[in-house]
Amino acid sequence: MKLIQISNLSRIYQKGKIIIPALQNIDLEIEAGQFVSIVGKSGSGKSTLLNLIGGLDRATAGKILFNGNDLHTMSRSGLAQHRKKSVGMIFQSFNLIQSRSALENVDLALTFGGVPRNRRKAIATGLLQKVGLGDRINHLPDELSGGETQRVAIARALANKPTVLLADEPTGNLDSETSKEIMELLVDLNKNQGITIILVSHDQESARQVSDWIVKLKDGSVDEIILREEAQCV
Repeated sequence: MKLIQISNLSRIYQKGKIIIPALQNIDLEIEAGQFVSIVGKSGSGKSTLLNLIGGLDRATAGKILFNGNDLHTMSRSGLAQHRKKSVGMIFQSFNLIQSRSALENVDLALTFGGVPRNRRKAIATGLLQKVGLGDRINHLPDELSGGETQRVAIARALANKPTVLLADEPTGNLDSETSKEIMELLVDLNKNQGITIILVSHDQESARQVSDWIVKLKDGSVDEIILREEAQCV
């Protein structure tokens, strides 16, 4: 099933008289349950594409159909619902509230998702257990390691049962061993729980080990698409 259909997608920014083409004429189709990586150098358009899929930005031209719904023509309230219910975002910088515990950070996401108060603690606890933090739920972010902090962010992203996890350089601030653990967790969520994952990375070597296929961007355009069988031979 085609979960995401992207056609002739462009995003152009303008600063004064300067035109910046961040994305140009992107065509992609992503099926439900796939693990897809978007790779490329800094400035290639990776994060811009992820933000458009996540409803954090609007395209200048073209279409993104998400479960048949066109994000380009969706109202602001519709995009807010898309961000709340359809996608979970994971960022390089974690973006947790430092004054709140791991449990409270996940609880807050459930609150925004409209989950009743009497159910939130149990759900948040279960999500933190799922990502391996059952014994750290009451710790503040600065009491956790980088890997543990990112696990909290992943639990928060899962809070409202999203269709897709969008991960923007989720291991960028982590050491190599912790990065491996986080990638293994994402693979587990994809393979064993069927969550579609779109990963942005500058590291094609790491991406090829986990992805069904890789989209390589260059200067805002699709430079190459590498299928898993081909990626194993790179």
